[in-house]
Amino acid sequence: MCRMFGMLAARPVSARALLRDAPRSLWTLSAEHPDGWGVAIDDGDGWAVHRDTACAQRSAAFEAVAAATRARVVVAHVRQKTVGATALANTHPFRCGPLVFAHNGTVARLDALAAQTSAARRAAIVGDTDSERLFAFVATQIDRAGDVERGVRAAVDALHAGGEPGSLNFLLACGRQIYAHRLGRALFVLVRHGAVDDRRAGTLVVASEPLTDEAWRELPERSLHVLDAVDGAPVVRAL
Repeated sequence: MCRMFGMLAARPVSARALLRDAPRSLWTLSAEHPDGWGVAIDDGDGWAVHRDTACAQRSAAFEAVAAATRARVVVAHVRQKTVGATALANTHPFRCGPLVFAHNGTVARLDALAAQTSAARRAAIVGDTDSERLFAFVATQIDRAGDVERGVRAAVDALHAGGEPGSLNFLLACGRQIYAHRLGRALFVLVRHGAVDDRRAGTLVVASEPLTDEAWRELPERSLHVLDAVDGAPVVRAL
């Protein structure tokens, strides 16, 4: 079991509350998920990924990242290990080029995923987790489609068609969008400061559970959504 969230905003905003100060921030949740943390940040100049194997509540690095993070796109994760030792290579989010990936759950059919993963993507795996192998599978479908959205949709279609794949909640971000897939675990979305309040940056958050006391909406089981910005306004689209 792990916890994760993704944030997409119309312009750079602080992520401190979600990381550190909210009632169910990742800092708070790390007491139950102590086997490492990671925060991937895109402020418009590409990804910066910060990771540590320590529990976030005992990590000075986490405190520094939480205090300083101001970005348009964030993907963050705290880990409770199931597959793979506590190691930096096994700590989410994973990054490969422009793609960042975090997973919550357990993959049931790794052999089937491996058979549909390219040799190049398999060779890029450095850790022991089922999550990184799921990332390699999704990235392979993106490579084959030549387009992130078509590739993610193809990956999800294959996962749903292949029997019982396990629990496969994941977030995949490409710097412009965050793709959120729910299968086997809960997943929620929050729309913050929408069109009714143009004085503040419109922001979308997707998370394993509601992190704040705001009005979160649960996404349907076996669904795929994209957090995107249309004409500068963040929107959630079902795919």
